[in-house]
Amino acid sequence: MRKTDRFKVTGPNSLWQIYRTISFWKVFKNTLVIVTSRYLPFMSLKRWVYRQLLHMEIGENTAIAFMAMMDILYPEKIHIGKNTVIGYNTTILTHEYLVEEYRLGEVHIGDHVMIGANTTILPGITIGDHAVVGAGSVVTRDVPPYAFVAGNPIRLIKMRDQT
Repeated sequence: MRKTDRFKVTGPNSLWQIYRTISFWKVFKNTLVIVTSRYLPFMSLKRWVYRQLLHMEIGENTAIAFMAMMDILYPEKIHIGKNTVIGYNTTILTHEYLVEEYRLGEVHIGDHVMIGANTTILPGITIGDHAVVGAGSVVTRDVPPYAFVAGNPIRLIKMRDQT
């Protein structure tokens, strides 16, 4: 089960009320930083920008590929371990704005994790150390350490040896 906090709204759908829940200027700054960073070809510079300007936790030697998309509203809720690879065009979300509520949840990605290209990670997810997520997957639930998962929604393909 995903770990998200739920917040009810009244009136029109929650996305119409976005600037009642988060500052416009925070979203504006985050958008500029994230859209620019998606194109940075230098892994260390991209990691520095995400850490310093967006307050994300990203471990040493983690590589975030070209065009990866971090959550624009709450990037500070993303935690990525060391020596992890986030594949091309992967999207990591920490919010969901629905009709009658919005939800927020932290995303924790462990150490030595491989996230395949074009993967979507939903809010409130934990991906354990040494896990592999196949390309094009939608991560709708937690992934245990050493698991190989793939699909939409993900399913366990196999558990990898822990040696």
